[in-house]
Amino acid sequence: MKKLKNEAELVKEALKIGEVYFEKRGAGRFEATDSQANKVQVIYSLFVKDGLIQPLAKDQENELHMRHKLALWVQRQLPEGHPLKQ
Repeated sequence: MKKLKNEAELVKEALKIGEVYFEKRGAGRFEATDSQANKVQVIYSLFVKDGLIQPLAKDQENELHMRHKLALWVQRQLPEGHPLKQ
């Protein structure tokens, strides 16, 4: 797995979008005390369930790989010319 340029910022953007999606879908609401690791796992699981991203192999289901998968997903969603897409 090759780390993406701006991966941390891409993950933050994916979590922002994921939180809105999570709430609008009616799946629940995140609290201010929820950890980023928890948010990553929940949003990743929801995106896999809804078919927005392909699931990781069972032996690769960990926070690092989930973060990377979310970063790849959001990078594809960003419009051309977006600073994070560079």
